Amino acid sequence: MTELPKDKKIILFDGVCNLCDKSVQFIIKNDKKDIFRFVAIQSNLGQEIINHIKIDATKIDSIILYEPSTAYYYKAEAALRIAKELGGIISIVSVFLILPKSFLNLFYDYIAQNRYKWYGKKESCLIPTPDLKSKFLP
Repeated sequence: MTELPKDKKIILFDGVCNLCDKSVQFIIKNDKKDIFRFVAIQSNLGQEIINHIKIDATKIDSIILYEPSTAYYYKAEAALRIAKELGGIISIVSVFLILPKSFLNLFYDYIAQNRYKWYGKKESCLIPTPDLKSKFLP
């Protein structure tokens, strides 16, 4: 697999989803400790990572938080762990991590299943601006 930064957490996201794009922009804006790097699920690297961690790609319509050589999280758990890492007032939502994943994922899945209808879809993946290019893995 392609060499990944060991000191960064990698967020795999749906590169054609407008809601996901807004979420990535929000995370970048609030990632004051420069913790995260981003990869579109549709990219070759995104598919490499999914295959490496053995997630069934046909069942993923979700955000994935991958901590190389440590762990991975998806759906609501990934979103809440990302919020926790961002710190500040945003991290308060991580208190919901005490709830069962199945319960949290009911809400997450409902939003994920309707995200294109509510927020729209792009024709192609996000192309980062030159100043944000370092946040995205090839």
